[in-house]
Amino acid sequence: MPERISEDITFRKLEALLAFMETGNLAKAAEALDVSTVSVHRALHSLEEGLRCTLFRHEGRNLLPTEAAHVLADVARDVLKTMADGVRVTREAAGYSADQLKIGSLYSLTVRTVPQVVIGIKMRRPDLQTELVLGSNADLLDKLRQGTIDATLMGMPEPTPEIESIPMFEDDIFFAAPADSHYARMDAVDLRQCRDEPFVSLGDGFVTSSGFAEAFRIADFHPNVVMKVGDIFSLMNLVGGGIGYTLLPGRVRDVVARNVAFVPLTADYGMKQTIGLSFLRRRERDPNLLALAAVCRMMTREPR
Repeated sequence: MPERISEDITFRKLEALLAFMETGNLAKAAEALDVSTVSVHRALHSLEEGLRCTLFRHEGRNLLPTEAAHVLADVARDVLKTMADGVRVTREAAGYSADQLKIGSLYSLTVRTVPQVVIGIKMRRPDLQTELVLGSNADLLDKLRQGTIDATLMGMPEPTPEIESIPMFEDDIFFAAPADSHYARMDAVDLRQCRDEPFVSLGDGFVTSSGFAEAFRIADFHPNVVMKVGDIFSLMNLVGGGIGYTLLPGRVRDVVARNVAFVPLTADYGMKQTIGLSFLRRRERDPNLLALAAVCRMMTREPR
């Protein structure tokens, strides 16, 4: 087992030693470290006690380093650099302030929200590389907890102590029908009138699929779901192809084919989604996440 190092020898005291060796003056060393002259003097004296050897000798009012002090300073430079590198790579392994940011997102947010976020983060941190990971709300939440993504843009999760969420915008939910359907000509659709219709939906875990289930709970019947898919763009194509009806968020309205109509639901439903940024609360001081959060907060103030 290696010889145990005295608790009098610390990184802070080694920093004080290096500051003094480089400036040759207690006052200048104290100024460089933003501490008092007394603190620097105590640190140097404490190092001598911990090493049990003389590091400095007095000549009048001057403190002069011995050969031992120069040897320790050389070692201290290596030790402090190694530790600083160790802290950096450890943080990078944990995703903290690394040069890459993995952002999760719902498929539907790639239309407008994700490009705006990526442009915003690039303006704040030009050297940061961003990677996009797509999935359902449930998938993204799991990846966030496991640390395989750094943050995610998705439907706001249920409040929990481990996750910090920043709401960005609310989105209305519409009844989606083929443009030549008689529903397309209605001012609003009451799902109770659709008991005998075929429906298509997203698979479990998507925020839109949970809203779909809630809407039919209000309508008080189980819809005839003829097909489930894993992304919202396939869902829109099924509607346009006449396979079935569904519910879609307004944010994808501008990119759907012209053969799909978005019709409001009646007031009984009042369906909305709240979209936001979520990340682990223990990483709330990560500079990359602070920049990302600032971009998303700015977007909440922009008209949609």
